[in-house]
Amino acid sequence: MNSLEEVLRDKLTQREQAGALRSLKITAMPRELGNHDFSSNDYLGLARSTELTDAINRRVAALPHAGNGATGSRLLTGNNSYTQEVEASLASLFKAPASLIFNSGYSANLSVLSSLPQKDDTILYDELAHTCIKDGARLSLARRFSFRHNDMNDLEARLSRATGRVYIAVESVYSMDGDTCPLQELVPLAERYNATVILDEAHSTGAMGPDGSGMAVDMNLHERIGIRVYTFGKAMGIHGACVAGSENLVRYLVNFARPFIYTTAMPPHSIAAIECSFAYLQQHIYLQQALRSKTELYLQHARLGNRILSTSAIQTALFPGNQHCREAATALQSQGFDIRPILSPTVPQGAERLRICLHTYNTNDSIHQLCAALHQLATQFTILPDNA
Repeated sequence: MNSLEEVLRDKLTQREQAGALRSLKITAMPRELGNHDFSSNDYLGLARSTELTDAINRRVAALPHAGNGATGSRLLTGNNSYTQEVEASLASLFKAPASLIFNSGYSANLSVLSSLPQKDDTILYDELAHTCIKDGARLSLARRFSFRHNDMNDLEARLSRATGRVYIAVESVYSMDGDTCPLQELVPLAERYNATVILDEAHSTGAMGPDGSGMAVDMNLHERIGIRVYTFGKAMGIHGACVAGSENLVRYLVNFARPFIYTTAMPPHSIAAIECSFAYLQQHIYLQQALRSKTELYLQHARLGNRILSTSAIQTALFPGNQHCREAATALQSQGFDIRPILSPTVPQGAERLRICLHTYNTNDSIHQLCAALHQLATQFTILPDNA
């Protein structure tokens, strides 16, 4: 039998030969990133906001006996009245009876999908759903099936054959393509089959909805969606997440969600950051329109035949093949653009792309320059523009 080191080396060699070896690279801190940052999820610029930093520090200083860490899980020593006050304010913001804070969006989705569906139930998830949704479904005892991306006909065919209680897991904005879920079609369809919708609002939290409340609230569908997951590490510029839903849902997760039960709670500083970031956004809600304006500007000038249509801050430029995609990213990086390649197996083979994230702080000149550079690359790789 091979030693562990031999097994590890062989697996890594196989991945390297496939052109898919990952490695950690040192990147700049948020405030070091310039106007040419087209990679981070800091859509509204809150991660680099010195005003928000100052507000968080003032709030922490005002907390009596805050300390540095939570000291334990929420069910042991890690719960306090301040955390529950912030959860109540989040519930109000997201127009839900209750909310429960988690350490990350990954942990929140893992908790929901692994604990709610039971044996003989069915989970139906969009084929492009985030890995944490798929991992949560895999940990569940329920049957699980994917349906074609945003295809309501395929979803209905799956619903007609589903057994037990049915859960439909989707995202408001998909993290790789940047397109949105057709909630206005999906919600009535789910209701016809008495299915529960689990909506991951990771990339719409902050960027959409009144006071950053996300897409479901913005579309006035929140009361018809049983479970909503909000992530704070993207547009809100901080860390953490919450699940919003009924009081019974929150009580259930406290009792049955293992990633919640057995994880050390978030420290007071992180809870203050959540409170302050939403307060800051409420006072600077114009940032949402600023982001939409930057997105519209990009769409006006990015005349690429290799892009996936999206009206969100997430845009794509497809360069099939890991090597081609790397070369395209390197060419843009040499011109000062912070853009990263998304390679297989993160995305399917043939769908390798540059993932382009737009931000409020990208200047119009930076966007114009990027579009020109992308057009040149598309010509170089014989990918024609839309109007060619």
